[in-house]
Amino acid sequence: MKKTLLFVISILLIVSIGCTPAVRRLKQVEKPPIPERISRGENKEPTLKVYIKQTGKIEEMPLENYVMGTVAGEIKNDWPMEALKAQAILARTYVLDFVNTKKSKYEGADTSTDFEEAQAWNEANINDRIKKAVNDTRGQVAVYNGNYIKAWFFSHAGGMTATAKEGLNFKGQNPPYIQVVKSPETPKAKPEDREWTAAFSKQEVLAALNKMGAGVKDFSDVKVASRGPSGRTTILSFSGVPVNAPDFRIAIGSERMKSTLLESLRFDGNTLTMRGKGFGHGVGMSQWGAYGLAEQGKTAEEIIKYYFKGVNIAKMWD
Repeated sequence: MKKTLLFVISILLIVSIGCTPAVRRLKQVEKPPIPERISRGENKEPTLKVYIKQTGKIEEMPLENYVMGTVAGEIKNDWPMEALKAQAILARTYVLDFVNTKKSKYEGADTSTDFEEAQAWNEANINDRIKKAVNDTRGQVAVYNGNYIKAWFFSHAGGMTATAKEGLNFKGQNPPYIQVVKSPETPKAKPEDREWTAAFSKQEVLAALNKMGAGVKDFSDVKVASRGPSGRTTILSFSGVPVNAPDFRIAIGSERMKSTLLESLRFDGNTLTMRGKGFGHGVGMSQWGAYGLAEQGKTAEEIIKYYFKGVNIAKMWD
């Protein structure tokens, strides 16, 4: 009797121990609901009303078609396949979170092809490789604790990613999956994305500061007042007046002031000259870093989990 009881207890312990990781995994990949206004039912691909900025019209399309256009707009269609797949998963996650938490500025649309509002779009660049990357990851999204993640991405990290507050002046609490990590950008990255120099006239700077409502009417010197964990500038000082650096970058032009990872800053009374590294806000996945990780043999899921800590991939529809 004792032997039988011990045997039963042993079996129960083995089953319990064996099941625990599986149960934990199920909890980790708990799927968020598809936003109601675009849903066609559980496990079914949603449809989107997309404002096409290039034509000024709203088009209704399957969500996967929209993802193809965004992947083609965000990165080159000849990039390594796993980098394309990682971009597809994030693009899909991004639009679902956008629909779930935001409202498009274009009346009647769920989202748009306006990169200032959402994601870049280039339907003309869709080729068989982009189609394969999207089809192979069909329905896959990145989730954390049953919610869509903030699927941020950008061009080049300059070697190090940023926190959300540091890179984007994010108003909420920094998501736990966004951490500062070393970013292995491929040597094939554009030289102008790795390192850059930009010069702005005093008039351009004052116009940007005025646009921000920074309260700076004039200045005679510019300094880096503070930096964040990745080394990015968080506060600039204009003659002692603190100005948020990520916000200033947007106001002055993010295509020229390519990042806040500043290496030097010089104002001669007429011209503000900056030298920096990287291209983009620095939060989430570096696209050139994804390229580099793909070259190392990493899968799309591994690339995403490298940049977004503790997330999982869930399949929302077949």
